[in-house]
Amino acid sequence: MDINDDIKRVFNLQQANVVNLKASSTDERKAKLSALKAAVEKYADDIVAAVLQDTRKPEQEIRITEVLNVLGNIDRNINNLDEWMKPTEVNTTLNPDDAARIHYEARGVCLILGPWNFPLGLVLGPVAAAIAAGNSCIIKLTDLCPATAAIAAKIIDEALDENVAKVFEGDLSVATQLLELPFHHIFFTGSTRVGKLVMKAAAENLASVTLELGGKSPVVVDSDADIDKIAADLANAKQFNGGQACICPDYVLIQKDKIDTLTSAFAAQVQANLYQDGQINHQGIAQVVNAQNFARVKRLFDDAIAKGAQVAAGGILEEDTLTIHPTMLTNVTTDMLIMQEEIFAPIIPVMACDNVDSAVAHITAREKPLALYIYSGNQQHIDDILAKTSSGGVTINGVFSHYLENNLPFGGVNHSGTGSYHGYFGFKAFSHERAVYIHQ
Repeated sequence: MDINDDIKRVFNLQQANVVNLKASSTDERKAKLSALKAAVEKYADDIVAAVLQDTRKPEQEIRITEVLNVLGNIDRNINNLDEWMKPTEVNTTLNPDDAARIHYEARGVCLILGPWNFPLGLVLGPVAAAIAAGNSCIIKLTDLCPATAAIAAKIIDEALDENVAKVFEGDLSVATQLLELPFHHIFFTGSTRVGKLVMKAAAENLASVTLELGGKSPVVVDSDADIDKIAADLANAKQFNGGQACICPDYVLIQKDKIDTLTSAFAAQVQANLYQDGQINHQGIAQVVNAQNFARVKRLFDDAIAKGAQVAAGGILEEDTLTIHPTMLTNVTTDMLIMQEEIFAPIIPVMACDNVDSAVAHITAREKPLALYIYSGNQQHIDDILAKTSSGGVTINGVFSHYLENNLPFGGVNHSGTGSYHGYFGFKAFSHERAVYIHQ
């Protein structure tokens, strides 16, 4: 069967199943989630092998982000679903004897489009949330990770009927075909550029959207901050997945007299993490995903150097292995492309700023980032930064923690995304909050 015909066939099956899934019980939804969990456990080693083939990530990173994290997400939905599905009682103002509730109603048929940086984890997490909320979903992984897409299709086919969930493999034309269909909700993780296209497609059918995008996430360093801790955090963050994470620190704003201390400590930490006898351990850091993205990052790097940026650590870009050594640049200015585009690689520019106020002015003059990192022991300065800036989330005196804490919503704002998920917030993302008023 032609893939376009098959897509329409499955979409029609899922449309016909909307009412059944919407009315499904907690136990029925848990059974689907348990089947998904069992399939992920069964194929855990195959998942690791597939992601390794597609991305050359360190195997331990793959097992954590693409297997254990997925299993944790599924368990979280199973363990909390009874509570999440309960209607929320609200006080009535029209008549105190009446009752009012918010019911959490499945959105319907959902489209889930995944990225290449965490090709399975950032797909099956939303899938679990969609199923918990009583939806069906059609899933498309990136064509940059074909081995991972194939194992995802195997897992979904084994665990769930196609009127509940189905993976379609293929290139960009498949995603384009899917976006033409009248889905009730679209969940997309990827770049801001593609997110705009997804939102336009959703508008044609007035579908609701969750867009998990990116942007240039700044690190604000106050004068009293622990520079050694910051350097270690940045080195570890840029090593993780080769800096290819939407919440990865993208640039640093720091007082000029602290820059040399930061760069020295960063270089020492990178050496301790990744090098032995002067040679980098290629298995310790993911490659840039492909030659096209390597060329994009090199273009940013070369432009910065041509305009006066200096390499304070790293600076080695291996085209033959698609490996970029963790790199810190100083003498960076706003006219450089590397300060205008999301880097998505293990390069971190450092910009001098006079104080917290000048850092805030720099941030607020630009699009709202997905993440903001603040290093400070001054509560007044922290409060001022929080009050005067906007970002998807914030971690203070650390990195990534606002993402890792599943009791917090994760998402962007404006150019860095719309909507949020994780835990209960994932259930809500795939639910319509339906108002119900009962006259006594």
